[in-house]
Amino acid sequence: MDHHLRDVPRHGSRLRSGLIFIYLLVVAQFRSYAVPLIIMAPIPLTIIGVMPGHALLGANFTATSMIGMIALAGIIVRNSILLVDFINQEIAAGQPLAQAVISAASIRARPIVLTGLAAMIGAFFIIDDPIFNGLAISLIFGILVSTVLTLLLIPLLYYGYIRRSHAGAVH
Repeated sequence: MDHHLRDVPRHGSRLRSGLIFIYLLVVAQFRSYAVPLIIMAPIPLTIIGVMPGHALLGANFTATSMIGMIALAGIIVRNSILLVDFINQEIAAGQPLAQAVISAASIRARPIVLTGLAAMIGAFFIIDDPIFNGLAISLIFGILVSTVLTLLLIPLLYYGYIRRSHAGAVH
């Protein structure tokens, strides 16, 4: 067994603590318990990018890989907050819900993709480092998947949430 894998459970508790802290911050920001769950929904799905990325490159999942996943959670939350906040601004400006969601996804897509590409390119510089290559792999493949998931999943989930909450308020 690789000596780095023994460190993963300890770092897993740090990940949980970090996610709880992020959740509480987003609750304070949006004054809702459901919206942070929507914003954080893509976080566990980053495993779809991180694990195959490690396998593709023949790298072990190490403690630095877990640190990369923690950093990835912050990137995802930032992107999701940008989308949800933009949707709320569009709705406040009088846009219908469906149009506000479409506008948010299309207008915010370019900045989200560009910042994701910048982070991925930055991670390429440490991919050959024997200690930090797990961090680089997590960031590169995780950002690749999470950017796509964030741009698709967040608008859909938030649209459904707003529709349900308004339908419940009407009845």
